[in-house]
Amino acid sequence: MLPLPTSRLRFREMTDSDLPDIASLDLGGSRGPAGWIAWNRRNYEEHGFGLWVVETHDGGFVGDCGLTLQEVEGTWLVEVGWHVRSDLRRQGYATEAAESVKNAARAAGVEHLIAIIRPHNTPSQRVAAKIGLVLEREVEKRGGPALVFGADLA
Repeated sequence: MLPLPTSRLRFREMTDSDLPDIASLDLGGSRGPAGWIAWNRRNYEEHGFGLWVVETHDGGFVGDCGLTLQEVEGTWLVEVGWHVRSDLRRQGYATEAAESVKNAARAAGVEHLIAIIRPHNTPSQRVAAKIGLVLEREVEKRGGPALVFGADLA
């Protein structure tokens, strides 16, 4: 399952050769870039989805965007997530990629899609709103407050 290309972007699975590009993203967490790639490759095998590399049609690395399973207050939900290179932000890439991923999730039968976003990350909150996700609740996630945006896709 890969999202359909957009007018500017295409998607592909991550490989170990993506390590330098993945290392350029602000991923947070404790996995590190190599662990991030390994985690996504496991997700592809186990779930048929993960975060995919997002690149321009001429192969320029933009970031990653895709679907992961996330636990929220004891329930496992499908989350859309994205990371864009810092020098390419504010050009609509995250919204464009996330919209295509949302459409792929709908086509795959995902009934409810979420995005988990830190309260201070207003750019990602805007992306979530632009793709039709609305604030559902605030939770504690990985040691701090997080906002859960969501929408029914079915």
